[in-house]
This record gives sequence, C-alpha cells and structure tokens, in this order.
Amino acid sequence: MEEVLLISRFMTRTLILLSLCFMWVPPGVVCRTGNASASSSSSSSSSLKPKVINIGSLFTLNSVIGRAARPALQAAIDDVNADPTILNGVELKLVLHDTNCSSFVGTVEALQLMESEVAVAIGPQSSGIAHVISHVVNELHVPLLSFGATDPTLSSLQYPYFLRTTHSDYFQMYAVADLVDLFGWREVIAIFVDDDYGRSGISVLGDALAKKRAKISYKAAFSHGDPKSKINDLLVEVNLMESRVYVVHVNPDTGLNIFAVANALNMMSGNYVWIATDWLPTYLDSMEAADPDTMNLLQGVVALRRYTPDTNLKKSFMSRWKNLKYNGSASPAGFNSFALYAYDSVWLAAHALEVFLNEGGNFSFSKDPTLHVANGSMLHLESLHVFNGGQQLLSTLLRMNFTGLSGQIQFDPDKHLVHPAYDVLNVGGTGMRRIGYWSNYSHLSIVPPESLYTKPPNLSTGSQHLYSVIWPGETTAKPRGWVFPNNGQPLRIAVPNRVGYKEFASKDKGPQGVRGYCIDVFEAAISLLPYAVPRTYMLYGDGKRNPNYNELVSQVAQNKYDAAVGDISIVTNRTKIVDFTQPYMESGLVVVAPVKEAKSNPWAFLKPFTKEMWFVTAAFFLFVGAVVWILEHRINHEFRGPPSQQLITIFWFSFSTMFFSHRENTLSTLGRLVLIIWLFVVLIINSSYTASLTSILTVQQLTSGIQGIDSLISSTVPIGIQDGSFAFNYLIDELNIAESRIVKLKNPEAYLKALELGPKRGGVAAIVDELPYIELFLASTNCLYRTVGQEFTKSGWGFVSIHIKHFG
Repeated sequence: MEEVLLISRFMTRTLILLSLCFMWVPPGVVCRTGNASASSSSSSSSSLKPKVINIGSLFTLNSVIGRAARPALQAAIDDVNADPTILNGVELKLVLHDTNCSSFVGTVEALQLMESEVAVAIGPQSSGIAHVISHVVNELHVPLLSFGATDPTLSSLQYPYFLRTTHSDYFQMYAVADLVDLFGWREVIAIFVDDDYGRSGISVLGDALAKKRAKISYKAAFSHGDPKSKINDLLVEVNLMESRVYVVHVNPDTGLNIFAVANALNMMSGNYVWIATDWLPTYLDSMEAADPDTMNLLQGVVALRRYTPDTNLKKSFMSRWKNLKYNGSASPAGFNSFALYAYDSVWLAAHALEVFLNEGGNFSFSKDPTLHVANGSMLHLESLHVFNGGQQLLSTLLRMNFTGLSGQIQFDPDKHLVHPAYDVLNVGGTGMRRIGYWSNYSHLSIVPPESLYTKPPNLSTGSQHLYSVIWPGETTAKPRGWVFPNNGQPLRIAVPNRVGYKEFASKDKGPQGVRGYCIDVFEAAISLLPYAVPRTYMLYGDGKRNPNYNELVSQVAQNKYDAAVGDISIVTNRTKIVDFTQPYMESGLVVVAPVKEAKSNPWAFLKPFTKEMWFVTAAFFLFVGAVVWILEHRINHEFRGPPSQQLITIFWFSFSTMFFSHRENTLSTLGRLVLIIWLFVVLIINSSYTASLTSILTVQQLTSGIQGIDSLISSTVPIGIQDGSFAFNYLIDELNIAESRIVKLKNPEAYLKALELGPKRGGVAAIVDELPYIELFLASTNCLYRTVGQEFTKSGWGFVSIHIKHFG
C-alpha cells in the first residue's frame, strides 16, 4: 500500500508541474470562490461551521452526457439549498469546470478546481480523465463522485477517493455475456474505442464470455477522432471474418458513425447481430424527437440501458426537466439516465456533509508539506491545499443509504452501488422496445428487478427469458451468428492417425488424405448441409502409435484445430472443454477373455435342472400321487388292496404322469381337477427339460476363468487396453485398478499375441476396450475369445468442436 501511495504522489506532482507550466497565473489574479472554510491555513478551527461549502464539478459540458448532467447538477444544488431540513442553513455552491474531453485540459481544470477548496468533486464522465484526476484527489484528500466514468479498473485500491455513483461496466459486460449465452453464440467481435473506457470494458467482456465457454474472436479498436474512412476499413476487415455477432462499446458522441458505415456496407441485413452497450440508449434518449434517418441505421440493434425504477420521485423530476432554468432547451431534449445519477450525486454529497458536520468533522484545509516550491520556480504549488476532513467524509459517503431518482443509493464493500440492473432494449421502427431486464441478482428476466429482490435468486438456464427480438433484416428468427469466413481459411479438421483399427480412421493417399468409416459418416453429414463447408483434414499423431485422444480434444479446445473427426468417445471430462455432436455410433467398455471348449460329460442329461430343482420335482410327483390316492381309494377299486400294493400304486401313478402313461382312472371330481392341473405342470417341466438338454448337447460350450469386470477388479492379473484410449484413466480413476496392471497395446495383432501368451508368460488375462473395436477384433479370432460379462459403460462416438455450429 505504501508503494501505491508513493507512486500516486509521484504521478500527481508530475502532473501538477506539467500543468502549471502552461497555466501559471499571477498570485493576485487567483481568487477563492466561496468561504467553505474559516481559514485555509492549518490552524483553521474545525469547530466553526462554514456558511458556504463548495462542490466542484468537472466534466465535458458540450457532450451528450454533459448536456444532461449540467442542468441536473444545478437543479440538485437549488433543491438542496431550498430544503430547510438538510445542512441546517449551510449553502452549497457549485464550482463548474469544463474538461473539454481532454485528459490534459481535465488535469489543468482539476488543479484550478482544487484551488477553490472544494469539499467534494463531482465528475468526470470520461474514464480516461478520471484516471488522471484520481491521482490529484488522492493527494489532496477530496472525494471524487463520478456519475459517468464506468471503467471497471477505477474501482481498485489505487484510487481510494474515487467513488462511482453509477454502475460499473463490469456488470454491463456480464449482461452482454448473458445475452450472447442465451442465444447460443460462441464467438463475438468487439468493436470499441481505444481508450481506458473501451479497453477495460472489453477486457471484462472477454472474462465474462470465457465463463460461458464463449470468446471474443477479434478486437476491432479505433481512436476517438478517426474519420469514417478508417472506420470503413475496420468494418470491411471484420466483415471478412467468421463471427457475425458484434458488440459495440464506444462513446455516445461519435458511436453512431459505426452504424452509418455498417449500413453502407450492408452489414445491417439478415444474419448480422449488433449488441450496443448503454452509449446508444444514452444518445437516443437525448434526442428531442426520433430522427427517421438515424433510426433507419439502427433497426434490429439490441442495446442495454441502465435501469432506474419508475418511482414518483423520478416522474416528478422528469416533468420538471423542460422547465429547469439551467436547461438550454425548452423541450425534453438532452435528458438521459446520467442526469439522474448526476442529480443523486449532489444529494449524496449533501447527506454525507450533513452527517459529517453533525459528527464534528474537521472542515478545514491545510498546506501539503510535500508540495514545495523550488528556488526560482514560478509554480505556485502553495495554492493547493489538503482537505483535512477528507478521510472522514469519504467514510461517511460510503455509509450513506437513501432513495434517489436512480433508485437506492448505497455502496457495497467493493464501493459499487447496490442492485446493478439494465434494461434490455430492441431498436425497431421509430423507437426502442424493452424486451426484458438484466440484474446482477437473477440475470435475464422479463420481470422488473425490484420485484425479484424479495425472492431467492434463480440463475438456472431455464429461468433466463426475454421477449421476442426483431433482428436486422426485420426477422424474428434467431440469427445463426456466423458464416464461413471470406478470408480463404477452411476449417482445420484433425483426424487421428491410427496404427490399429485403421478401418475407422487412418491416413490415405487420396485427395482427402484420410479414409475410414468415421470419415465416411462425416462426409455424408456434410453433404446434407444447405451450404458449402471448406475443410482441410489434418492428421494428428506420428503414425507409430495411436495418438492420445484426451490431448487431441485439448488441442481443439485451445483452437489449434477447428474440429476433430474420428473414433472419439464422448466422456465427461472431454465435454467440459469442448462440444460433441450427437453420437453417430454407440459404444461402451467390454471385457474380452480367452475361452475353452467344455469337455463332454456322461451326466449331461442332469444339467438342464439344478440339484434343488430335481428334488423339488420328485417331491411334487410323490405329493400329487398321495393326494390322488387319498381322494380315490375309498371309491375307486384301482387304488385299493394290500398296503404294499397301494404304496406301489401311488409311486407308479405319480411317475407315470410324467409320460402321460398312467392307466388308473380317476372317479372323483376333486381327483380329476388335481390331475388336470398336475398334467399341465408336467407338460411345462417336460418342455423346459427338453429344450435345455437339446441346447446343451448341440451348442458348443465355451468357458472362461474371467467372468466380467468385477472378477478383473478383484484379481491381480494384467489387463490390456488400447493405446490412447480413455479406458486407461477410467480403470485407474474410476475402478481403482493399479496402473502397474495395465498394459497398452497398439493394434489387433498385439491383442492376439498378448492373449495367447497369457498372464504367466508376459501377456494379459483379458482386454478392456470399446465395443466397436472388440466386434472387429472377434470377427477374425475363430471363436478363441469372447466378451464376458456385461458392457459396463455407456457412451458413444461423436465429432468434436469448440462449438457445434460447423455441423448444422
């Protein structure tokens, strides 16, 4: 922190010396405006309440924002002075200085403003000037309230006395990123003014898009004073590129030139997307009446505007606008949202000064001992004084909480206004149509933000909504947002240079340079698209071993290739960095193991049933025979006789039913019912036995010591996998199999040799690979190997890209 303060003081002194060299005025000419302090010396008494407090104002008067801010500031000063309930008779006096849209002039004007011993400075609207002036106010301890400097970097600890009374572009850029994500675009081109305001905003936009897996494909910067010819060259260049989504972040005074040139280049037609930040609504709101020529340039543009609630306080002020005595126009012309923030800045200062004075704040100024005049110098640095109560007043400002014209005025721990929100607008016809809102609380919504603050935040994808948009070309269909570039660069498509299973993808001597089943599927899909797809296939791998597919996917994610086509499995860790098409082939991991033919067994006729089944069947035969005997022996002479004969009859009758050869007749009704049911059961038992026995005797029986993946996990035998496959990481990370057990094999011949050798002779006990490879492998092994167990993963093969726009 000490280094930051030393750098700040060094820069301030340098600026002071440079500025005063150009603006030196004799001491007698410099006058003090107002009597904000009892004395300018260090001995000023803090107990004396001033009668007049100077409020400094520093911005470009002749600008879109300045023309709205000036009457708003003057009106706020008058309203504060006319309100007897605030400041207890202390008068506020506005000291106005024009920065003329120049950092150097702004610095000079800031130094002159500081000579007036202001308690608070309001402005500037330019982020570039704010960076310079912040060093001055840091040195002199004067809080700087800016209603228009939106550069996100101004919120750093380097500028402790800078306090933004509007919303930072940090939030606006995240709103733009949410818009891009809502419509599914993955690349944008940023067109911005090359200054602190433009560069910092676009930098934040890049970070915000990265979190949405999107990016800025090109940054098109231009200077503030560039002629239309240079802007024309810039837009011609971006029009040759792939993306058709343009984010325009410029100043309201000159930004319209972008759309004038774009319209002349026919870039406001269908399939183009233009997103403008809040500069465009600021410009349009300031117009007295909609200009048809201007609106024709902007048809279909989507823009953001700082959201301010429609309160009675705001409506009352807007009804007064045209009658403000400081307003140079007799109409609502010039009004925009920055007028509300400028007005609230004065009231923020007034409320803070009241608390500051009531708490006995030290309202005095003293000389800065570090600002001394060298011998013979004509610079009068002693005219600049430090505000002794600046630190206390800054702390008071940060504690304020009231409702202003722009909404709630309260600061969070990062010195941002609470509840940042934006209107999402669509330019159409002769005006702008609100299609939704964005808030930092719930992001995109069609409900006003203040109604959401009482509910839990909902940031889910399904909750993000906007009303329909009319895009350039007067269409409601969402633009694709991209075209194939006109700069002659075809798609770079990586193809694995496989060593084994070349039937899927491999090198070829033909014009394409590649061949295989995966290439054929991709070419068939491309042929169905209604437009041409220029493409170049590029082999990935050295041809000596299969490439690592995780590394191939990473290369696509890093934009070294536009897409990858091949036998690439869709697995979770890959979907986190790239997009996949729908699977064109089902796949999953299976286990392959050697099998042996089972030896014939003379007791094979017993195999159709288990031992338990045989015992249960026999028991039921006896049970049914006994039941029939009980029901028949009293009325049927065939079931009578000596006990030994009756016992033989029970056994004979029960087992003869198996072949439907029983000769005893049943006479009782119950006996016949039991026999009918039992004969049906016997029919089922006979049929099942016959089918099972036939299968056992006619089908070759193959056995394996490996029963599936579970038996592999519980064993310690070596396991073979295909080199480059995701199975390596899956077995280690998901199934906790030791890496030392895994053997990488590069082709089917290596599979065959490893299985033949077996685990005892340096081979493997089984192979784990994806089903398409295994089916191809087993087709040539003459039933020596087979899959065992079930397929234990479910996935598929797909084509890869950073975003799947290239595949329709």
